[in-house]
Amino acid sequence: MISKEHIIKRFISYVSIDTESDPESTATPSTAKQWDLANKLIDELKAIGLEDVSIDENAYIMATLPSNVAHEVPTIGFISHFDTSPDFTGKNVNPQIIEKYDGKDIILNEELDLILSPDYFEDLLLYKGQTLITTDGTTLLGADDKAGICEIISAMEYLINHPDIKHGRIRIGFTPDEEIGRGAHKFDVKKFDADWAYTMDGSQIGELEYENFNAASAVVKIKGKIVHPGYAKGKMVNSMYFATDFINSLPRLETPEHTEGYQGFFHLHNMKGDVEETILQYIIRDHNKSHFEARKEMMQKLTNELNSQYEKEIISIEITDQYFNMKEKVEPVMHIVDIAEEAMKQLKIKPLIKAIRGGTDGSQLSYMGLPCPNIFAGGHNFHGRYEYVPVESMIKATEVICKIAELTAQKNK
Repeated sequence: MISKEHIIKRFISYVSIDTESDPESTATPSTAKQWDLANKLIDELKAIGLEDVSIDENAYIMATLPSNVAHEVPTIGFISHFDTSPDFTGKNVNPQIIEKYDGKDIILNEELDLILSPDYFEDLLLYKGQTLITTDGTTLLGADDKAGICEIISAMEYLINHPDIKHGRIRIGFTPDEEIGRGAHKFDVKKFDADWAYTMDGSQIGELEYENFNAASAVVKIKGKIVHPGYAKGKMVNSMYFATDFINSLPRLETPEHTEGYQGFFHLHNMKGDVEETILQYIIRDHNKSHFEARKEMMQKLTNELNSQYEKEIISIEITDQYFNMKEKVEPVMHIVDIAEEAMKQLKIKPLIKAIRGGTDGSQLSYMGLPCPNIFAGGHNFHGRYEYVPVESMIKATEVICKIAELTAQKNK
């Protein structure tokens, strides 16, 4: 059995280290403090007995658990990221452990009157009677994705200590800067040398995902002209009014707060402006590739049409692809999803196969030649003060890793 106390101790040792990434930085990793956890992980991987433990100049970590069978087995990998989101502070994380959760409100911080309530976060009721790890309401927790790291290392340790479980060669990888979209950018797929891999970066127990959004960013710039308002007639061009025209011309119900499942959206996530210039920053998302391309085309056409109406070129747009739906790369090798699904079923976990309304390192890695579905790590409410993780979910995720390794060896005798 995986030790509950051991999992808790390991996880808390990780989340106590601040690894927040920084989208404004051009360095890799984007923050020097990510090295603090990276170096700790290197020491730990060596201590439990993994081989080929390495860390490169960009803090990408790799290690190997050698095969313990004589026959040839595909090399599989497990990948997680050690940075945390810049959306909310990860400094001085003070985890709270809630034993035998009773299904009622959890007081995160009495002084700040912060409550984690099942009335709002209904998923809490899935874990009644279990042990939860929460924040104290002043930081995020970091289960995204330190839970995944904890599970991978705990699984490797368990396999080393239980050689009766037969498995092939296993590679593990830990990356920086996933939360700012760069986790796979400098990942050396050739060096990793695996036939396929799994990111341990999902949420609810049972999640198994091999579809994600196609994603692009769009930066819209509107040029205005400042003139003294007392003498502005016929001369002033207020960029903010034209920005409002642009915003209101996109489908209002095709935004994140009005969409779910496979529905795509336009998301205005940042706006900065004055009379002289307004900048709108959008993200564009859709699971369907043709719909994705149509969304990009719609934004470009809108730019052209508004400029034509104004009879002046005051709006410009720059659209940049970010990542694509991994489904295209995973479907030809669906047996890798089937193995993960079977592993869950054998462990009495109900597989929840669904599309990710976002992206993971796995989507980029799949297009780099490493098919890489995503498996639950157990956490909920990522990127904020209400984040929590059930310890039992982390234990189950650890068991899933071990079972995938075992099934892969069995199916390739």
